[in-house]
Amino acid sequence: MKSLQIKCEHVFYNPPGVYTDNLKALQWHRLSPSQVCKQILLWKEAQTYPLFSLLGEMEGHMFECVNQAAVHEELEDETRRLCDVRPFLPVLKLITRNCGRAERILDSKIGVLIGKGLHELDALQDQEVKDFRSKMKRISEEKMQCMQLMSWGEWLRSCYSMTLEAGSLENLIDKHEGVIKITMHYDQSQVSSVNLVCRYIRDCLLTNESPHLTLVHCDVVKAMFEKEISTIGSVLAWKTSNPPLPLPPKKRLPTASTLFPALQLIKGVLSFVYLAVRAGLFHGTELLCKTAVSSESSSRSEHVWNKTLEFDIAVCDLPRMARLCFAIYAVMDKVKKQRSTKNTHLNKYQTIPWVNTMVFDYRGQLKTGDIILHCWSSFPDELEEMLNPIGTIQTNPYTENATELHISFPEYSTQPVVFPAFDKGRGGKKFYIELKEIMERDPLSQLCENEKDLIWTLRHDCRENFPQSLPKLLLSVKWSKHEDMAQLQALLQIWPKLSPRDALELLDFNYPDQYVREFAVNCLRDMSDDELLQYLLQLVQVLRYEPYYDCALSRFLLERAQSSRKIGHFLFWHLRSEMYMPAVSVHFALILEAYCRGCIPHIEVLKKQVEALSKLKAVNELIKFGTIKTKTKQAHLKEAMMTCLRQTGFIETLSDLHSPLNPNILLAGRCKYMDSKMKPLWIVYNNKLLGGDTVDIIFKNGDDLRQDMLTLQILRLMDLLWKEANLEYRIVPYGCLATGDHSGLIEVVSSADTIANIQKTSSNMAAAAAFNKDALLNWLKDKNSGDALDKAIEEFTLSCAGYCVATYVLGIGDRHSDNIMVRSTGQLFHIDFGHILGNFKSKFGIKRERVPFILTHDFIHVIQQGKTSNTEKFGNFRQYCEEAYLILRKNGNLFITLFALMLTAGLPELTSVKDIQYLKDSLALGKTDEEALKQFRQKFDEALRESWTTKVNWMAHIVAHPS
Repeated sequence: MKSLQIKCEHVFYNPPGVYTDNLKALQWHRLSPSQVCKQILLWKEAQTYPLFSLLGEMEGHMFECVNQAAVHEELEDETRRLCDVRPFLPVLKLITRNCGRAERILDSKIGVLIGKGLHELDALQDQEVKDFRSKMKRISEEKMQCMQLMSWGEWLRSCYSMTLEAGSLENLIDKHEGVIKITMHYDQSQVSSVNLVCRYIRDCLLTNESPHLTLVHCDVVKAMFEKEISTIGSVLAWKTSNPPLPLPPKKRLPTASTLFPALQLIKGVLSFVYLAVRAGLFHGTELLCKTAVSSESSSRSEHVWNKTLEFDIAVCDLPRMARLCFAIYAVMDKVKKQRSTKNTHLNKYQTIPWVNTMVFDYRGQLKTGDIILHCWSSFPDELEEMLNPIGTIQTNPYTENATELHISFPEYSTQPVVFPAFDKGRGGKKFYIELKEIMERDPLSQLCENEKDLIWTLRHDCRENFPQSLPKLLLSVKWSKHEDMAQLQALLQIWPKLSPRDALELLDFNYPDQYVREFAVNCLRDMSDDELLQYLLQLVQVLRYEPYYDCALSRFLLERAQSSRKIGHFLFWHLRSEMYMPAVSVHFALILEAYCRGCIPHIEVLKKQVEALSKLKAVNELIKFGTIKTKTKQAHLKEAMMTCLRQTGFIETLSDLHSPLNPNILLAGRCKYMDSKMKPLWIVYNNKLLGGDTVDIIFKNGDDLRQDMLTLQILRLMDLLWKEANLEYRIVPYGCLATGDHSGLIEVVSSADTIANIQKTSSNMAAAAAFNKDALLNWLKDKNSGDALDKAIEEFTLSCAGYCVATYVLGIGDRHSDNIMVRSTGQLFHIDFGHILGNFKSKFGIKRERVPFILTHDFIHVIQQGKTSNTEKFGNFRQYCEEAYLILRKNGNLFITLFALMLTAGLPELTSVKDIQYLKDSLALGKTDEEALKQFRQKFDEALRESWTTKVNWMAHIVAHPS
């Protein structure tokens, strides 16, 4: 029991009708819902007060508290328990509930789910936010109304779309001697697993595994459907439609004026003797004209300029997506010299804050009037002109400690100036050869001015012969000329549709034009659900590049998420996991709110996952606190953890849970913790859909899993590309999902052990374990016999080849023997991708890893089946590696694009284009296949020749980590 103070403000009356604040301490159990407290405790107490009859109905009131984020939270959902609410102080305030309770409950649930109260969005004085929310509410309401009219079969196909495979299964059936063994499970808990039958069975046949299917009665499906429709109906009954917003007045831009933003003052900067502001107009990363620099201001508090910054570009030539970038810097050298923007002179200045803003607002209107910009204090290295065009256009939400920059845009007309809608040369053979060579270059290659002029001149040839070269054409457009922009828009209308993989590059920051991005999104509509899931991680990050909330990409992602529950699940978590980042919190919150309103029945499923992760985080912090602060023994820690997990709230939340890693798995299980620095939790679940098969998941709190998630996504893509070429390398891209700030989940691969453990169990001395080349083969022999052993060695050979190529191409480092595992079936796979793109660990300035990839003699010993004379097997292995490498080379541009789209994600080893250069070098892009193969063969020989250094590193690792 816990004493809880309830503040009853403006509720009870004292004669003669004067409002008073009453504070009442009541005993309220932490597991009781707020409704119980209000009904049994508070209302019973209220009956003893005078004028109780004036209080009105109990349902007309609810509690409010200050939550852990230090913001007011209305407890509209009265089924939540105190332990789930977690108020900052044990004080609740009783307030009068407004009308529209059903919608307020929905708003409350959405706020808790997305990690940002909707009242925070309501409080934003931003018309763009209001318009976007109004539009999304209207669209979501229409979608829910359409769902109400569906039959249960139509609903099933809409929410759980089937994954179908083209082609026949006859060859695969012949491979299995005409017999397919399928294990059937009878369970009525859920239905979504039925919808992946075709793809699922095909994948199982390819990997010689027995498919497991769950048989669900139609009545169960109908009951699920009716429950969801009932949930939708209860909300729609309270919703009110909003009329569409009127279109802004059409008016062409002025044709002769130049842009004159007026710089007024700066507040809140550090005290420097001299302060100046640099401003630049950008389209993507292209500087449209010469930057403007203010005079130097000398002050100890507020710096005032009242100066107009003029840019040498006509307003009519401004591109729609032009952005104005500011950087404020202190002049450290008091000697007045001519300014220089070269890096050699940057030591003369000290940059303080930066901020960006769009020139046109979300309606296409030229901005006017006074604007206050709250600046960001972090500053990337090596920025052109000391500006940060790739940075966010959102201002810093932490206004209290942010530097304020006051600017003023001039008014050119009494009416809003709106960016106009666009209205709807060939070369010879000599130029065609040169054009072909340019178009075949990788995305990182730079174009000189002559090449840009040639591409623009031959733009119609590009459309006919090199449609996939559209990105290079866009880089050749002079965005400061309105005429060129108009011609490009006309060309886009007749440009052939690109494949989704080629269209992804158009969403990079270098291509900010609205019409280009709409063209790219239109190409993505051809993606299947599986293909969209493959690239969803990048598409969510690309939202950072969108300057306006209502854009083609946002609408596309919401449409597909609301049409497929699985896409909606992963879109939710990719957005939710980054809600702690101030630069995107509002943008992502708006999309999450729109998704929840358009998929109301999914809210409860996701809400339970969020609550479960919150419980796991609390358990993890309990263990870490006990270990670090009190030095409690492990036995006591384990007992404390089990006591916590046995609480009713934990049991209910962690049972019957849809796995965030895979929404098709329904979980119920037990928990233990691992003895490593961050004390990750190891959760063993029973999969209720498949007759109790265990599913192991690791919950990490304190580690950033986003880089692991990216690496595993790329491994999954490599596996897909090899399969498309009819090559099978038995890759194990296990599940990994970031769910919050340095927290997330990792799937545990079953029946697997690390190379280190395999070696240690076969040797009495830790130092000698790493050099026992028979250990791995003997381990496989213990797990397999007869034909199964031959199959296991084949699995090992294929998977080893795949991971040798993949780890080399991606530059994966820190490959000690605890980061490489082997399944009992023979599959080798890598884990823990904290170092990628050639960022290898070093000690005292010496690189610890001196090989391009891991290929030790004990691996070769397994591949050759323990026979040194079996050179044919080794030759086959080498051939597998070369074939795998050439397939990845053919898709080199795709890999570069995917990493480029992640540049602003804030990953520790992917911060600039220089990091991506590693991919270009490892794939030998720009070279012929023969030259590239020669380079790879040299790396292969080097890996084998220097493998002794790997064994030395493994020995040191085993000695340092004996248990």
